[in-house]
Amino acid sequence: MAATRKALKGVMLDISGTLHVNYSPTPNAVSALAKLRSAGVKVRFVTNSTKLTDESLFAKLVAMGFELDRSEVFSSLSAAKQLIVDRKYRPLLLLEDDALAQFADIDQCPPHNAVVVGLAPSKLDYAHMNQAFQALLGGADLVGIHRARYFASAENQLSLGPGPFVTALEMATDKQAELVGKPASAFYQLALADMGLIGEPESVAMVGDDVLADLGGGAEDLGLQRFLVRTGKYRPGDESKASTPLDGTFDSFADMVHKFYL
Repeated sequence: MAATRKALKGVMLDISGTLHVNYSPTPNAVSALAKLRSAGVKVRFVTNSTKLTDESLFAKLVAMGFELDRSEVFSSLSAAKQLIVDRKYRPLLLLEDDALAQFADIDQCPPHNAVVVGLAPSKLDYAHMNQAFQALLGGADLVGIHRARYFASAENQLSLGPGPFVTALEMATDKQAELVGKPASAFYQLALADMGLIGEPESVAMVGDDVLADLGGGAEDLGLQRFLVRTGKYRPGDESKASTPLDGTFDSFADMVHKFYL
């Protein structure tokens, strides 16, 4: 599919499922990123990954061969931390141990006035969920780093994301979670501002494998070009889940770059 809208000045890239699955890059993703940069397109990496600190995630991408600068990575984990600092929360953090290291300087002593839920397979058991439930009943706010329903844990294998657990806490407590990662408009605006394109969202594309968490919400509201890739968590028919037509669907990130920059 050829470009049907304004020429791209910037691209926001989802990471897991779009650039790589587990520890393997998607087909030709490393060279595609280099081609995108050589075309003069600004690139930012926008991720809802919450299992690793930003530093660990950056190191993982470099180890796979991707060339990027640490400052180009925008994570929902960092957005959550900023929210905690701004509101002086003493949070109960349902996060994996590696991700918790990013919050080492945050007061996490009870009584908790916020519950923060991310993708944390080792922490989303009954005991931790019930602890979160009790804190919420006591007046704590509920913060979902994101609410993706599932993620690609391996090629052709999906695993539960944090979304169902956030929804369970909402249902049990009659509270509405505040979301800080994709697809919140404010999250995309951070990357737009950093690229110097806050006033030109229509010249920026969001590329991802999740039609709702990557390409819905703020990506649609802000007028970003929205490109779906058939890697990671993509499943046939996902295109039809978009509330408005997408700007393109491609076999992979590399396929998208190839179609734009032959």
